[in-house]
Amino acid sequence: MDRFQEMQVFVRIVERRSFTLAAQDLLIPRATATNAIKRLEQRLGVRLLERTTRAVAPTQDGEAYYQRCVRLLADLDEAEGAFRATEPAGLLRVNLQPTLARMFVFPALPAFLARYPRIQLHVGEGDRLVDLVREGVDCVLRAGPLLDSSMVARRAADLPQATVASPAYLERFGTPRSLADLDRHQAVHYVSTATGRPYPLEFVTPDGLRLANPPAVVSVTGADAYTAAALAGLGLVQVPRYRIAQDLAAGLLREVLPDLPPPTFPVSVLYPRQRQLSPRVRVFADWLVACLRT
Repeated sequence: MDRFQEMQVFVRIVERRSFTLAAQDLLIPRATATNAIKRLEQRLGVRLLERTTRAVAPTQDGEAYYQRCVRLLADLDEAEGAFRATEPAGLLRVNLQPTLARMFVFPALPAFLARYPRIQLHVGEGDRLVDLVREGVDCVLRAGPLLDSSMVARRAADLPQATVASPAYLERFGTPRSLADLDRHQAVHYVSTATGRPYPLEFVTPDGLRLANPPAVVSVTGADAYTAAALAGLGLVQVPRYRIAQDLAAGLLREVLPDLPPPTFPVSVLYPRQRQLSPRVRVFADWLVACLRT
């Protein structure tokens, strides 16, 4: 193992806070990772990592060396990439919002893998904003406003939304004809996992964006639960149209205040700011954007 490979092992251990997980990511035995760090610390004459039974963390010297390694490895990858014309290859770890994955990504995935047969894909699903560096994820696809500025965000799409409720709910509370009517209604609250606060209902009016905060008897933190609560007649919700197209067509949900639509719903591809974007991440990000814009 040369010095650059030792740096790669060290960087991955710092990011994953684990020898075992770093070794799994790099497809090497754990003992190889352990020996690489021993050689590195002996050569540098400093202790780079603090090891406990529960976690691994860089020392002060280790943190400084980590920052230099990240820059050096990025420069090396960029320099080699300028001269090689090899096909993107290797393991690509991504995390996708479940509904977007089911409706847009997986139906088109065979074509991507046929185009790039040397890429192996590991797909995780979730609504939470994962720690990409700590969890070893190369990129994520997320819907909604972005709060984390530590990642690079590339806008993939802006999806139309609708305000909807079930027929049973509208029979009980009536159909709102204006924003003032919302005072007599209730909503299902979608609670941000980042802030712990519910999102308000938003409406685009001729005078600009208007917010409404009807009371709720049910609050949720997941997109599927949010739609399910609306279908059960528990209140008004605002969701992307793609998510409820079949429910609207079947009459299970009805749109209200169609002349005052919610703002469009942003969808973004995110990846760590401090990493050089690898060819496999770059082609996958480009493909995701194309999927969501078709």
